[in-house]
Amino acid sequence: MSVLLIEAFYGGSHKQLVDVLHENIEDSVVYTLPAKKWHWRARTSALYFMQNIPESPSYRVLLASSVLNLAELVALRPDLGRLRKVLYFHENQLIYPVRKAQDRDFQYGYNQVLSCLVADTVLFNSAFNMESFLASMSSFFKTIPDHRPKDLDRLIRPKCQVLHFPIRFPDVTRFLPEHKLQRRATGSHIGCAAAVPLDLSSHGRLSVPTSSTSEASSTSEEDLPVPSEQRGAELTPEPQSAMEDQRGPERLQPPTCPPQGSHTGPQPQPPLHIVWPHRWLEAVHCGCYPLCPKALVYPEIFPAEYLYSTPEQLCKRLQGFCKRPDVVRRHAVKVDTGLYSWEALGERFRSALSAEGHGVVTAQAQDRAGPEGSPAVGGCSPSPEPTGVS
Repeated sequence: MSVLLIEAFYGGSHKQLVDVLHENIEDSVVYTLPAKKWHWRARTSALYFMQNIPESPSYRVLLASSVLNLAELVALRPDLGRLRKVLYFHENQLIYPVRKAQDRDFQYGYNQVLSCLVADTVLFNSAFNMESFLASMSSFFKTIPDHRPKDLDRLIRPKCQVLHFPIRFPDVTRFLPEHKLQRRATGSHIGCAAAVPLDLSSHGRLSVPTSSTSEASSTSEEDLPVPSEQRGAELTPEPQSAMEDQRGPERLQPPTCPPQGSHTGPQPQPPLHIVWPHRWLEAVHCGCYPLCPKALVYPEIFPAEYLYSTPEQLCKRLQGFCKRPDVVRRHAVKVDTGLYSWEALGERFRSALSAEGHGVVTAQAQDRAGPEGSPAVGGCSPSPEPTGVS
């Protein structure tokens, strides 16, 4: 049990990452909490893990997502403070959208900053996630009335790395048309780790980010919006509409774009706030044509031909595709999804979770932890079994 994997919100992409690491990293053990009441997980999960993670001399590395207040946990458990601590950011609370600035709960972002300060390595799933977090730190702390901390981003940046979220792509080759299979045969796509049968037709489909599935519209304290990266753990087929079931597939009619400056008719929705588009990469892997905003994380992944800057540009692209659907059906997307698979990223994760060459016990960690063999705060007794994953 040399690698200790801790997940305070075991669902969606958080669950996917923990599962793939546990399956592929030898000698790892997992402790989790169910994926509900996100805000309570962020506030109190350190206390739960303090009492439920048994002491063990075999732990060498600890990995946790940024939902956990790592600073609290290592303060409560000095034995865990001596480990090499790796923090993984699926999303960051400094830039997650809220309706009004005063609606933002300072504590969530503050916890993440503290976790970064006590971690030895901080991993982000995208450069956008990392840079937006570091760049927002100064303005975030201006909320403090006085005696504000300074230059925390300079302390944290040297620890930071971008390590993309590893996706286990299903084998969908039997559903793809011949021209897309040829693209895969000649491209650099990496083989799939598992075969998951999907009910896909050979017709191309558009994958267009909209806010219809965004959680950012809800800001209730008791139902805090959970980032889209935490929703859904499996790749599932999109059901056909009831109208298509009744009348059969019909030719798409071009949408009508409203006049410039007009506020009548349906208005394009703002894009999802997203820091890693693994759902869109899954869709592209399955043969979809992506249309993404030229903002957030999308330019990191998708070439310029798949990006739009304004709602008018999006509308014109959709009009063109409706007039000529064969353009979408026959297009081979110029994105190598294999680069974001576990097969491509696994060695980097193994290196990040390796204690060799990193110094399992640093002087700073020793100072925080106290004398060797100090008991854990709270008189923690060994827990019989890890929770979440055996």
